Parts: sequence; C-alpha cells; structure tokens
Amino acid sequence: MARPAISVESLTQEEAAAELARLAEEIAGHDRRYHAEDAPTVSDAEYDALKLRNAAIEARFPKLMRDDSPSRAIGAAPSGAFAQVRHSRPMLSLDNVFTDDDVVDFVASVRRFLSLAPEAELVFTAEPKIDGLSMSLRYENRRLVTAATRGDGTTGENVTANIRTIGEIPQQLPKDAPDIVEVRGEVYMRRDDFFDLQKRMAETGQTFANPRNSAAGSLRQKNPEVTKSRPLKFFAYAWGEASEPLGTTQYDVVQRLGDWGFRINDRMVRCGSTEELLRRYHEIEAERAELPYDIDGVVYKVDRLDLQERLGFRSRSPRWATAHKFAAEKAITVLKAIDIQVGRTGAMTPVARLEPVTVGGVVVVNATLHNEDYIKGIGNSGQPIREGRDIRVGDTVIVQRAGDVIPQILDILPEKRPPNSAPYVFPDRCPVCGSHAVREEGEAVRRCTGGLICSAQAVERIRHFVSRNAFDIEGLGEKQIEFFFNSDKAALKIAAPADIFTLRRRQEALPATLDGSLERLENIDGFGAVSVKKLFDAIDIRREVALSRFVYALGIRHIGETNAKRLARHFLSFEALRKAAEAAKMPEGKGDPGNAEWQEIVGVNGIGGIVAEALVDFFAEAHNREAVDALLAAGVTPLDEEPVAAVSSPVAGKTIVFTGSLEKMSRDEAKAMAERLGAKVAGSVSKKTDLVVAGPGAGSKLKQATEFGVEVIDEDQWFERIGHNA
Repeated sequence: MARPAISVESLTQEEAAAELARLAEEIAGHDRRYHAEDAPTVSDAEYDALKLRNAAIEARFPKLMRDDSPSRAIGAAPSGAFAQVRHSRPMLSLDNVFTDDDVVDFVASVRRFLSLAPEAELVFTAEPKIDGLSMSLRYENRRLVTAATRGDGTTGENVTANIRTIGEIPQQLPKDAPDIVEVRGEVYMRRDDFFDLQKRMAETGQTFANPRNSAAGSLRQKNPEVTKSRPLKFFAYAWGEASEPLGTTQYDVVQRLGDWGFRINDRMVRCGSTEELLRRYHEIEAERAELPYDIDGVVYKVDRLDLQERLGFRSRSPRWATAHKFAAEKAITVLKAIDIQVGRTGAMTPVARLEPVTVGGVVVVNATLHNEDYIKGIGNSGQPIREGRDIRVGDTVIVQRAGDVIPQILDILPEKRPPNSAPYVFPDRCPVCGSHAVREEGEAVRRCTGGLICSAQAVERIRHFVSRNAFDIEGLGEKQIEFFFNSDKAALKIAAPADIFTLRRRQEALPATLDGSLERLENIDGFGAVSVKKLFDAIDIRREVALSRFVYALGIRHIGETNAKRLARHFLSFEALRKAAEAAKMPEGKGDPGNAEWQEIVGVNGIGGIVAEALVDFFAEAHNREAVDALLAAGVTPLDEEPVAAVSSPVAGKTIVFTGSLEKMSRDEAKAMAERLGAKVAGSVSKKTDLVVAGPGAGSKLKQATEFGVEVIDEDQWFERIGHNA
C-alpha cells in the first residue's frame, strides 16, 4: 500500500524540492506513455491529481520551480519577436528526385562516390516525408532546454515555450540518453484535427491553407496558451549534436529515439536495392490518402552512419539522402490573362492568371508559363512539347502543383479552345519602363535592357537584397519596399540597397517642426512608433552580415547561395574577393590563360568560366562598384569567413588540386575529404596552389604544377600526409 502523501503545508523546502523532482519525472513518463505510446497507465483523474499537487507545491515554494516543470507546458508569452538560436550543426534541406530514373541515378551516384563495386552491399532506409515544420529539440543532462525551427539552416527561431505545450514531446529523456543530444523531426497536424480547427477558426475569420501551414502558424504564436489549444504532433526522425555516438545505423538510432518516448514513423523500413526502394515508394504512395497526416514523398537515407560520414554534405544538402517527391497534383481551369513580370536581372517571365482552382488543398490563381517558347509549344531543346500546342488566353488548361513548387500549366484541352482565340504575342518592350527587350542567342529568356532606369529591376534587386537567404531584414516585405521606392520624400526614399542603412539617420535628422508631416515614418498609416523602432533595429542588426550572404545579396548573375558560399570559403574576406575580381583579366582567346587572378577565381572548386566571368563583369561596371562602396560607407560590414579546419589537420588552409585517376576512392570523395580537413580544393593549378595530388593519367595540371614549383604527391602519399588509412 502506498504511503499517503505529506500535505503541502507540512513539506520542508528540502522535501518540496525532492517531491517536485519526483513529480516532474513521473508526469513526464505518463505524458510519454499517453501521447507517444498510446498506452496510459493511470486514469485522467489520477493524472490531474499529480498535476494539481505539483502546482500547489510550486505555489508555496515558487523559487523551487524546475526548468522541466509540468507547469511550464503553459508558461507565459515570450515578449517581442522570437529570439534566434544558432544550430550547433546545420539543419540542411534534402535534394528532391521525382522519377524512378532519378532514384536509379541517386543510388548510382552514392555508389560512384564511395567507389563501391556493383555487388557490394548498400542499404538505405525509406520513410514517409512528413509535410510539417522542421524542428530541433536540444536536451542537456536529458532535459529539454531549447527548441528551434530550421530557419535558414544555420539560425532558427527559439520556440521553446510553445514546444513545451506539445504533450507528446518528452520534457526529459531516460537515463541511457547522452548528456547532450539534439533530436530533430517534424511538427505536424493530423488532417482530421486540421479540419476541426478550421471550423473553429472560421468563426474568427482566420483560416489556414493546409495542415502544414496550420502547424507552422500555431507554433509561432506569441502566446503559448494559443499553441497549447492547437492539436500539434511531432515525429522524430533525425538528430544533430550528440555528446556520444547514438548508434551505427540510421534505422537503429531512430528506433532508439522511439525508446526514449518520441513518436517515430512505423512505416520506416530498410531496403537493400534500388528495386526495393521503388517498391516501398509505390506502396507508401498507394496508401497516402489513407494516412491520417499529410506526406509529400518518401525519404531515402544511406543506413550506415560511417558511410554517411564519408559521403558528407554539399552546401545545402547531404549526399547520403534524398526525397522522392510524389507526382504533382493536377486540376483544370481557365486561363484568363497572361501578365509579364520583370525580375531583378531584367528577365521577363510570363505569368498565367487563372480562374481560381483548388489544387492539393491550396487555392491557385497564378501559374508560371516559363518563357515565350514554352507558350508557343517549344521545349528547351527546340523540339515540340504538348505535341506542338501553344497556350492562349481563354484556353482551358491543366494546372500542376508539386509541393511548394510554383504551379505550372502542363497542357491545354484543345477541344475547349474558343473559336476566336489568337496566338499570344510576347512583348519586345519592357511593360514597366518601355525599354527594348532582347533575347540573346542561346537563351530562352527575353530581358529588359533598361537596367537601372527600370523601376521593376530596381525594386526586385532590393527585394532580393533583403530576402531570407541574403540580408534577411524583418519588416521589409514587398509592400514596404514598394512604398519606400515610390516615395518622393527624401527622408523616406529607398532607391538602392545602401539607402536602407541610411534610413534611420535621415529620419532622425528631420527637424522637430515636421512632427506632423508625412515625411516622418511613424506618422504614416501602417507604421507607428513601435513598428518603426522594430524596423530600424532589424536594419541595424544586419549591419554585420556573413560574407556569403553579402555576396549573394549583390544579385550577381549566376551567383546564387551555393556559389556565394564557394567564393566566401575560398577568399575568406570581401576585400580579397573584390581585389581578385577587379584585377582579373579574362582570356581573350583559346590559348590565352588570362592572368593569375582569373586563374584563381576560375579554379575555385565548383566555379567555372561562366560564373567567374559574371563576377568579373560585375566589378568591371562603375555603377556596381559605387553601389558596393555606398553599402560599406553606410556601415555595412561583410564578416570575414572563418576557415573550416579540422583539429591538427596538416592540410588545413592549403589549396589542393586533384588530377588524374584516383584508385582508392573517387575524385568527389577525395575533394570532400580535403574540405572536411579544412583545405581549399581548386579545379586548376596556379602559383597559389600548395599541393597537387596526381594519379595515373595526370596531364596538363601536373605539367603546370612542375612549371610553378608546386609540390606533387601521389594518392598513397596523400593518405600518409593526412594520417588516414586507405
């Protein structure tokens, strides 16, 4: 018979602390068994009694409230915007594949990278891809301390208070868990729960497009009580930092997460061949509609963790995993109009305006038409598509939507074409500024030649500059940018990126006599003193920005996130990158090597002649240099990149070129290994090259290394140099 509990009034402080520790552990166990295991061991009344006793003790001894207290599942609303959390290990996205052939190519690429023989065993896991919000849960000493969204992969939002309201997420892990571990997975909402929530929300005039958006919106509430009222769930399927190894295979570690109390997907299986992967994909696809939650594909991962380590990562995704997306969902509607949008590079993109139609639970009113050839029925190769059928205003069209991909028009129904329809004529002048629109030879895109005089390009360049993966300035959305750009007030005008960082100074310089003037931002509808301060603070926070973000934000053609990161990792500082770009001399003919700076840029791993030419051309233009100088003068500082170097690596910081045939591993694996050790891998040899690893068949690069006096070693010496047993 259990000993009667001591009354709260009779507890000493020491007894109260011990009781709170016991209650926290016991209630966490009941939560795990109820929400994750669907096997409760106490009645609702008994569970409520435990919660009430915990609350009563905390009320008498408020200073004893624990971080993992059951009371904190409600908590108080965090003040202001969510704080940022920097992930100890990046939360990268997965590459997507869409066809069976793509899966064959993925498996082949993994085998090729690892230099595996066709008969060598290679096991993958396959699991449904949950359509939810990615989340990282950090546990220290087995207690939940932080919960963060994916964000940009490096930094996410701190939503710990809200995550604590999700009953099936353990607040404390069992004793066999490491001292530090980050459990990662997906916050989602079941479809039935979503539809019930929609009915309740409709009364307030607020709705969500789908369960995924509903889950994300519920999790980002400032008041945890609101989040607590939403039926959120969590699937665990991955991990980040861990103070000790969690296992040897993907499958076994995920099962261990299940043992700790997390909900894991029971449809996850191991597959030993491409055929098994595809068979599992089609099985899950067939039962998709019967699942209680939304999925948009199947995720494949190499099962062995040592092979995952060898495969490593690209800039935004792991080489050892991919997401096989389901076939796009389709609908039929009417094309009402074709509009032309002008992008930041002058590209003129046709956009279809549609009679609204629901595709996959989302109301679609716009769709991409890609380019003028696509409208005519011509593909990228110049061959007919849609059997040569063109697309016209008034056509009944088939619209396709796949996940978050922009909807597109696949085809038309020719039998429904109006008798008076006419072929669409693509404009040869910019619809914004009236400048000529030209299409260069070999390109599918027509571009406005207006450059800086075209307001559409200027606005789009600013939008790109403040976008999420560039400067990511909160409060400068599309409407705000257009307002500032179109303003005729000197204290409000933002015509170029540098103007963003002088806005506060210009506003504060206004004389006091203008307190009621619409030149003051706080007097303008939609702003106000509080929102203005938030905007200024958000701008000031971004005065220091990562080098790769700065380079990406400049909007240089062909330099997206990946190439910006490659350049940042190589040059380490903006001064070095700019100096090389301004001094580079491009080859004038086939035999002309250019100069050393050109060779350095084009030799950066992954950067070829097209990208290098775009970079050099950018800095060759005076107005581009002036725009950059204006940014620096306005107080913007691109932070130097910290070289990624392994501890005690003998090749850290060195520039290495691999040439010839490598026999003990693939070229890709060799490059990835060198980069993990902190080296820079270049594609060509220059005077700045530190080491050339030459295999059989090495040609011109070996000759150049000899001419420049660069050290040359073979593959065995490479392994000896880095202390690695091949």
